[in-house]
Amino acid sequence: MAGLVLPLEGASHEVPIHRDNLPEQFFVKESAFGSVDSSPPLIPIPVIDLSLLSSESELEKLRSALTSWGCFQAIGHGISSSFLDKVREVGKEFFSLPLEEKQKCFRAARDGEGFGSDVVVSKEQVLGWCNRLNLMVFPEDGRRLNLWPENPNDFGETLIEYTKKIRSVMDVVFEATARSLKLEEDVFLKHFGEKTAMVARFNFYPPCPRTDKVLGLKPHSDKSGVTVLLQDKEVEGLQVFKDNQWSRVPTIPHALVVNLGDQMEIMTNGVMKSPLHRVTTNAEKMRVSVAMLIEPS
Repeated sequence: MAGLVLPLEGASHEVPIHRDNLPEQFFVKESAFGSVDSSPPLIPIPVIDLSLLSSESELEKLRSALTSWGCFQAIGHGISSSFLDKVREVGKEFFSLPLEEKQKCFRAARDGEGFGSDVVVSKEQVLGWCNRLNLMVFPEDGRRLNLWPENPNDFGETLIEYTKKIRSVMDVVFEATARSLKLEEDVFLKHFGEKTAMVARFNFYPPCPRTDKVLGLKPHSDKSGVTVLLQDKEVEGLQVFKDNQWSRVPTIPHALVVNLGDQMEIMTNGVMKSPLHRVTTNAEKMRVSVAMLIEPS
């Protein structure tokens, strides 16, 4: 399996996975949000069955989840398990390609779209142990197809179909969220029109030799309206900060983690939360996830 691509200006190379030569740019310093090597409890975030949102009880569960956690695991979303597995698989196939092939999609310096790792803006910046492939999918005229993988050959077709399915799921969530707040059904939906930005982010976390010092992604909240995350089926890593402690988010193989972004917190006047979250590393196994960032038009 390929290693990590370092974010060097004008070039890239893959980092051999050895404990003794890990660059210090990846080492996380102590912060107000706790150390990397803490072992937080496994606390299930709320699970919401989207097929039951016509019932008052499930609607109240949704409101409670978004006002307390700011996120939930969505089941009953109508996307087949086999198709979700396919989405993960095309991501894994791309990341498994030789570096020369992946470099066809390599992002330019300080450009967030394409293949690479963290955009470096400071020499003091702590880097995440993660490579990612960022692609604008909608609006359609925003696609930069020169950055889309040609291998696997069904990557683009699979991504577009997945994005459309996620959009349909989120229409249901936006309407239900409005109803849960006793507002008109389209109060959020009308902000996510034809020009809504939908950006796919395939995240690849190689095995890391210093899980006690290095994070896959540093603590942050999302700037999006909503982020929908398809987690790795087996390898845990996502953690959410709530009540002054980190909680590990369990993997539910075919659930979707729906995570409110800063813009939805603002649109609800702070009633609903944009949660702080991070991703830890694993010493033995790689982890692949797919995030869909949805921003109002």
